[in-house]
Amino acid sequence: MVPRRRFTPEFKRQAVQLLNAGQRPAAEIARELGIPRNRLYKWHKDVAAHGGVFPGSGRQAEPAAELARLKRELARVTEERDILKKAAVGSTGESNTCLQYSRWRLKSQRLPWPLIQA
Repeated sequence: MVPRRRFTPEFKRQAVQLLNAGQRPAAEIARELGIPRNRLYKWHKDVAAHGGVFPGSGRQAEPAAELARLKRELARVTEERDILKKAAVGSTGESNTCLQYSRWRLKSQRLPWPLIQA
């Protein structure tokens, strides 16, 4: 397996500058640099979005970390809610089934109706 190539932020900035110059097509620039063309476009998008700073894979910014924490908590609470729903349906269904069975059994014994309704 080929190890993953890493590029310095300076290399990325220079590649994006070549692309922004507009003198040559992106495919030619990417070929000269030995990178895929779509990676060059991704770097271009990252520069535009983050003002020339490339976000690393290190520590997340506070808003992103908070968002991730809230998503995890939402998933946990949703799972708990689903479990409780299933438990409520199961217990209600069993008691109704039991009551219906009891009434059917009493009817089959031909007991008077007032006794069956009670």
